[in-house]
This record gives sequence, C-alpha cells and structure tokens, in this order.
Amino acid sequence: MRKQNLRMKMQYKYWIGAALIGIASCTPAKKLVIPETTAVPEKFVAESDVDTNSIAQISWKNFFQDEKLIRLVDSALAKNWDFLSAYQRIEAARAQYRRARGAMAPTVNLQASASGDRYGKYTMTGVGNFDTNLSPNITDNQKVNTDFTPEMFLGARSIWEVDLFGKLKNQKVAAHLQMMAAEKSVQLFQTALVAEISTLYYDLISLDKELEVILKNIELQTAATEIVEVQKIGGRATELAVQQFKAQLLNTKALEKDVRTEINAIENQLNVLIGRFPQKIDRAQNFDNITFTENLATGLPASMILNRPDIQEAELALASKKASVKSARAALLPGLTISPQVGFTSFNASVLFNPSSLAFGVLGGLTQPFLNRSALIADIEQNNASAMEAFYQYQKTIQNSFAEVNTQINKIGFLKDKVQLKFEESSLMNAAITTSKELYLAGYANYLEVITSQKSALETELDLIKTRRDLLNSSIILYRSLGGGWN
Repeated sequence: MRKQNLRMKMQYKYWIGAALIGIASCTPAKKLVIPETTAVPEKFVAESDVDTNSIAQISWKNFFQDEKLIRLVDSALAKNWDFLSAYQRIEAARAQYRRARGAMAPTVNLQASASGDRYGKYTMTGVGNFDTNLSPNITDNQKVNTDFTPEMFLGARSIWEVDLFGKLKNQKVAAHLQMMAAEKSVQLFQTALVAEISTLYYDLISLDKELEVILKNIELQTAATEIVEVQKIGGRATELAVQQFKAQLLNTKALEKDVRTEINAIENQLNVLIGRFPQKIDRAQNFDNITFTENLATGLPASMILNRPDIQEAELALASKKASVKSARAALLPGLTISPQVGFTSFNASVLFNPSSLAFGVLGGLTQPFLNRSALIADIEQNNASAMEAFYQYQKTIQNSFAEVNTQINKIGFLKDKVQLKFEESSLMNAAITTSKELYLAGYANYLEVITSQKSALETELDLIKTRRDLLNSSIILYRSLGGGWN
C-alpha cells in the first residue's frame, strides 16, 4: 500500500512538473503597443476661396462632363496593361483569403490503400495470426493468410485543427483585410490612371489653343513683314527692319513646329495609356470654356481621410498586421487536433465491402510548443515590427495627403488670380499691337516697337493659356487628392 502511494505521489509530481513547464512555455512574448494616431487639423490652411462642401462622392464622369474624355477613360480601364496587371493583385489576395478561410474547416481526404506483410513465426503478430487461425470461433473469411498478410482500406480520413485561441480566425481576418487593402491599391492605381489621362487630354486641348494663337500671330507677322518690305521699296524702311521682321516670323514658325511635336508626343502617350497603337485623339475644342474649379470643394480633413484610397489602403494594411500579430501570439498556446476516420478495412479482398468490415475511429491530440518557442517568438517580433512599420506608413500617408491637398487648395486660389491678371495683360498687349502698327505707319514709332509689341503679345497669350492649363491640372490633382468618386 505504501509503495502504491509513493508511486501515485511520483506521478503527481510528474504531472505538476509538466504543467509548470507548460505554464512557463505559455509566457507571453512582448506585446504590440500601437501609439495614438496624430490628430488631423480641423481645417486646411488656405488663402483661397475654395468651397468647404465635400466633393468626395462626385463621380469622375460628373466632374469632367466631357463625353470624349469619358470614352477615353473607359477604354483605358478596359485595355490598359498596367491596370489589368494591377487588378491581378486582387485575385491573388482573394485566393489567399479563401485559403485562410478554408484552414478553419476540417480537411477530408478520400483514401484507398493496400499493403502487405509477411510476419515471422517468432513475432507477436506471427504467433497471434497462427493461433487465431486455430480458433473454433472464427469463420473461413476471418482466417489470416500467414504466408503474406494483406491490409486494405477504402474510406475517408479527416484532420481538424480546433481553433482554441483564435490563431486561424486571426489569420482569416488578416487575409480578408489584406484583400481589402489590395482592392484599395487597385483603386488608387485607377485614380492615378484617370487623373493622368484627363491631364494629358486637357494638355492636348490647351496645345490646340496655343497652336491656334501661334497661327494667328504668323498671319499678323506675315502681313507686317510684307508691309515693311513695301516700305523698303519706297525708301521708308531699311533692310535691317526687313531682316528683323523676317527673323521674328521664322521664330514663330519654329515655335509652331515645337507645339505640333508636343501634340504628337502627347497623343502617342495617351494611346499607350488607352492600350492602342498611335492614332488621332478625338477631343473637344472649347479650351476657353473649360472650367470646373467652382465645383471643387475640399470638405473637412477627416472626410479626406475616409475617401483617399491610399489612406484606406494603409489603414487596412495596419489592421491586417495587427491580426497577424494576434495569430502569431496564439501559435504559442496549446493546439488541439482531431483526426477521425471511417471506411472499409480488411485483410481479405472478398469481404472488403461487407458491412462487418466497416470501421471508424478518432484521434485527438493536444500539443504545446516547447522547444521551438524561440522561432515562434521571433515570428511574433517580426509581425510586431511589420505592424509598427505599417503604422508609421499610415501616419506618413495622412500627413503627406493633408499637405498635398493644402498645397493644391492654395495653388488653385493663386492661379485663379493669375489667370485674371494674365487675361488683362493679354488684352492690353493685343491692343498694343494695333497701336504700335498705327504709330509706325504714321511715323511716330520705329519697327522695333512693332516687333516688341507682337512678340510680347504672343508670349502673354501663350502664358495665359499655360496658366489656364495649370489651373485645370491643379483642379484634377485636388480632386484626385481628395479621393473623389472615381467609380
């Protein structure tokens, strides 16, 4: 009795020791502590009069309202190779999510197996089979072939990891958030693509306007050159004046070639984005009437955060990393695996499908990581570092986004004022052309004043067009920066 009590005490000590080892092995690794996010300012620091009502929900088709541009963008979204490649990120993330979701369900494998053994006469199995065949309690079908004993199985085996502490659940959550982040990444790519196409489209229209202005000035300068040549014949102008007028005309014609070259380059660039070979770009011809700045509205900075795809992507990536950390920590805790099986098994093929050959069983196991804890802890620390990196990236994205929007708001305000100033300057310079011509013909101005007024008028008008183009481009950038409705 005393020996039995001693044996029980030894067993208790063994199990207590094992429990203490298990508890020690469950000591948590360093926890992830994410700092508080930096508060976004309540308003933008802007000197312009841009409205404060949100435009984030305005569709890009309603924003631009140009059927020719809309057709170009629709074609690009269907044929742009980079966009189609980027869309595969979503497909890959969806497949990863389906994999993580499937890991929570039991795996069931159909199995058909056959094996055979010849047991020695002096083994436990060999002696057992020989002795069994001598028993009067078995039928002929139950007798074992002692020369070669087959073993056949046809059925199903399953393995199910019970998610006791949420390891698999957090893996699924992380994969789902990563899939959503991939969708935002593609949306960000789409946003950039639409913005690039619309910017190039309006650049083309502005270049068409520049070409129109240059051709008009070529006509004016040609007429002025002809007048000076006539005056030279009559002795009222010198050869130097004729040379100056001709040189200016040649310079303007060269400028025409530059603009045509740029038009061709942008058309080719647009065709590449659209996914087609070079061809003429069908576009509007109403540059002077294009404006959508009055429709721009920044909204509150918080609204900006909710609608920008890059911020949403960074936020989802951070949440995914947090879930990955939880999953990695759960891997340190005990895991329960259940492995049931059911099927027909027999050592006699003739009775394999006999109802009496039906067999089933279940195996359960509880495992606790012990010797490999350092690898698991390293996995946790790696996920912690990735989560902190995602947090810093999230903060950086917020600050960069705020600065980008604030820059464009002020730039739009300044450009609107500059357009008005350039418009007034252009009106005065065009009037100066007529005045200088009349004064020159009356003998109150020299040819240099005529040439200067023509050159200045051309430069001012081109500057006005470029300023209007900058205003349109800034408006597009602002709309993109606010994450406005690109769907």
